[in-house]
Amino acid sequence: MVDIAHKNLSRERDIPPWFGYSGRDLERDWIDNLVEHWSALQPSLPVEAYHVTGRISRIAARIAQRQDEIFARYGLNRGDVGVLSALVMARPPHTLSPTQLFRGLMLSSAGMTKRLDRLERRGLVKRRPDPKDRRGVMIQLSESGRRLVAKAVAENTRTEAALLSGLSPKERRLLGDLLRTLLRQLEPASGG
Repeated sequence: MVDIAHKNLSRERDIPPWFGYSGRDLERDWIDNLVEHWSALQPSLPVEAYHVTGRISRIAARIAQRQDEIFARYGLNRGDVGVLSALVMARPPHTLSPTQLFRGLMLSSAGMTKRLDRLERRGLVKRRPDPKDRRGVMIQLSESGRRLVAKAVAENTRTEAALLSGLSPKERRLLGDLLRTLLRQLEPASGG
């Protein structure tokens, strides 16, 4: 087996000295074991990437799980919060077309229709005639929708800040910058 206990994807010499990082300070985790086993099974595979992508995947799953729990307290799911947040960010009167919403949130048209029906039944959004197209509708955020999503997002934001409490401000900025660089390779800056 390949011993990767001291072999780190981000070698110490690659990290600025002011950062105060030492890979030896970290305990092995599930990802280290996974990489070690796959490296032994298929030595020609570049499995070291899993040190990063495996952790990103596991962190994303944990964050999604916590978001689901928080948003459920408000009778919402992450998709609902995405729609309501997009409307909050739209210029007053906080109105977007269904097409703008489903393209921006990468949902199918049918999926968006179901979500909008549910949000409208709860009084969180309103369908309005499109003043520029008689056949179209616009989705407008209601005041109760604005208040509800503000509460849900505030609670989630506090929870996510607590998740990062083990990192210093400098570490959070560095991690954010590194993730931004990676994300830039995967999607356009507009988030689409």
